Amino acid sequence: MPKLKYLLRVAGGMSFKKMKGALDVCHEKSGRSRFVMFFDMLLCAALYGAGYYDYKIFGFYGLNARQRKTYVTRMKNKKLISLVNDEEYSNIFDDKSVFAGLFSEFMRRDFLDMREITPENFEKFIKGKKVIFAKPNSGCSGVGIEKLRPADFESTDALYAYITDPAKNFGLLEQEIVQHPAINALYPVSINTMRAVTLIDDAGTPHVVYATLKMGDGGRFVDNLDNGGMCVALDPERECLVGVAHTARLEVLDRHPYTDIVFDGYEIPYVKEIYDMVKRAALVVPQIRFCGWDVCIMPDGPAIVEGNDYPGYDFWQLPEQTPDKIGLVPTYKKFVAKF
Repeated sequence: MPKLKYLLRVAGGMSFKKMKGALDVCHEKSGRSRFVMFFDMLLCAALYGAGYYDYKIFGFYGLNARQRKTYVTRMKNKKLISLVNDEEYSNIFDDKSVFAGLFSEFMRRDFLDMREITPENFEKFIKGKKVIFAKPNSGCSGVGIEKLRPADFESTDALYAYITDPAKNFGLLEQEIVQHPAINALYPVSINTMRAVTLIDDAGTPHVVYATLKMGDGGRFVDNLDNGGMCVALDPERECLVGVAHTARLEVLDRHPYTDIVFDGYEIPYVKEIYDMVKRAALVVPQIRFCGWDVCIMPDGPAIVEGNDYPGYDFWQLPEQTPDKIGLVPTYKKFVAKF
């Protein structure tokens, strides 16, 4: 019954225009009949909890039933999160100020909670800083974040007035991150973060189930895919990027369009340190067993930017990352018996 209710809720919010667009893309890629794939989409929704977006991005039109069962779809991702994450602790990850306070040892940079700001501690915070970042306490995809240069303001008082304007709704101020030269070379305008996803198994041991590097593009200072960014998979054993990058529009890129650097085989520093750090961070709030960590790589090691208690499920399951056509379900089942 819960599955039926969820499917009906999804169907109620369905955009038939977008569904038609998905069918068009699938037709172009496969040559299969739109009519046949329409009913196949409905079947996949019923059997695997896969919406038309899942059907399109995972290439379900080219998979058999055994392969389809292995993919974590929108509904299966929701099921996993419901199984292992206690929503009473979600506010820790939803509120950037609360998160910064609890995970300060992993952030490795100055920050100032706007709920505690005064002219005195603000002046101390900005002293010697050429750039600061002002962030809303909630939100995603980089929305509402501003990169501010104190020198652009007439005075410290003018900057203080701007930051404390209620209309801005800033919740946290952060010191600028200086990233490792190897990461900066890929795209120097944004901080390019590693998304490392951890899952704590039934015995209480954390595991990194996958990691991808996100990068900005087009002169934008954020690396989110929803803001024109891209991501490419990490091979932790070889400590390098592997394969191609993809964008939110499912464009496939073998090199960064801004710097022309080839992704496949590009070496990433501090991979072992990143994995060790996020596994330690995962145990700070063990009630959130499944978490996506955004990690910046600085010249002297990694630091956590933020944690996401509702991590995405598509990063590691696109056709380019799954040449064997096997999704993440078998990996998750090793750690969570009820999944």
